[in-house]
Order: sequence, then structure tokens, then C-alpha cells
Amino acid sequence: MLLAVDVGNTDVSFGIFDGDRLVTRFHFSVKAPRTSDEYGVLISSIINQKGLRIDSIDSAIVSSVVPKIMYSFRKGLIRYIGCDPIMVGAGVKTGLKIETINPRETGPDRIVDAVAAYELYGGPVIVIDYGTATTYDYVTEDGVFTGGVICPGMKISAKALWDDTANLPEIEIMATDKIISKETVGAMQAGLFYGNVGQSKYIINRMKQEAGVNNVRVVATGGLGKIVSENTKEIEVYDADLTLKGLQIIYEKQKR
Repeated sequence: MLLAVDVGNTDVSFGIFDGDRLVTRFHFSVKAPRTSDEYGVLISSIINQKGLRIDSIDSAIVSSVVPKIMYSFRKGLIRYIGCDPIMVGAGVKTGLKIETINPRETGPDRIVDAVAAYELYGGPVIVIDYGTATTYDYVTEDGVFTGGVICPGMKISAKALWDDTANLPEIEIMATDKIISKETVGAMQAGLFYGNVGQSKYIINRMKQEAGVNNVRVVATGGLGKIVSENTKEIEVYDADLTLKGLQIIYEKQKR
């Protein structure tokens, strides 16, 4: 079985695949620094709690946007899982042609999402990931990754509100029925939610205009993407496991 790992700025997400079937998933925070032994024990104990044997995992692939933890993290996988993972980056086959000015600067998470969206839903496609940052990327019909847009994510925007203002409280991010609120918490929630809905609609339509195409699939992922996609007709598909599926697809390409 394959262990697919997406190391993000806030969480590490794991998926275990048997062939192309996602057997289970789990995640934990990356905010606390950990040693290789701590990473290894944590990962292996969760796998055991999921009812799976460590020795059933024979390969691993990792996409990471947090270089500072990767030495300890990779050592933990090698010692406790028994796999030296494929690291998504330069030299790894993706099936896409990357036409950014400096492909090495393009985040591996964006490439993984683009691979999954293109392979699973076809092109041309706009893929959106509502993570710590919200990213919008465009892949042409013949599989060319042309670039995209990076915006502050909803959690970053929310944190800025309560960290940088004296009287605004920490709130839960959620969809609201109305945009005009009579109290502060509701006003903040409406601002974050409808601000991102409006942002998504504008950027999707502007990307279509610049690309010169109308018939474009729009696929979203990321923890907060569900509430936006449910309220944005421009988004056709929400796939919570898109990044993990992309890692599995890229792994299979290396085997071939």
C-alpha cells in the first residue's frame, strides 16, 4: 500500500491507498516542532489505530511546502514506516507541462492539485485549493499548467481581524444566511464568507476571460472549500481528497 502525505502550512494530511482506492485518511497539526522519533511514533500509532499493519505500507510519496520540518519528518518515515518517500519536486514526472517563469518556484501542492484535477476531471480546468492560502490555477486542454493566483486564505484573513484589531473577537468561520448582520460576530462571519464567495466568482470569470475559453471545468478542494463551493455556481466539483488523489496519480507515473 501507498502512504501519500501532503505537508501544508497548518496541517499534515495523510492518505493510505490500496492501488487507486483511498483506504483511510488522517491529519495532524504542524505547528509544534517534532523530532524524527516523535513524527515516526505519531504516524505509526495512528496507522495502527486505523486497523492497518505498518508492514503493509511498502511505498510513500510526499508533497511539502514546509522545508524546515522535512529532515525530521523524512527520517521518521524511514525509521518507523520503512519507506524513503518520493518527494514531489523537480525531476518528478507529473504529466503536465509547467509553463511558469520559474517552475521550481511553483508550490508542489499546486502542481499536485492540478495533476489530480486534470487527470480526474479533464481540461481545460481551473483548480482551487482553499487552504492556508487560497490558490487558483489554470491547466489547458492539452495539459499545460500556465500559472494562477495566490490569495490569503479565510483562516489567515480571520486571524488578521482578531489579532490586529482591539475589539473584534476570535470567531468560527461559517456560512451565513444573510450578509447584513446586526451583531459583530455575524458581521465578521458574513464578511469572511461572502468576501470569499465574491472573490471566487470574480477570479474564476476573469481567468476564463484571460484564457479565452468558456467551457472550463472548475474543481475545488481544501477544508473551507466546501462552504464556498456550495454557494458558488461557478464551481462544478468539490473534491475533499483531491490532493491525496493527485499524490497517488503522480506516484503511479513514477512507476511507469
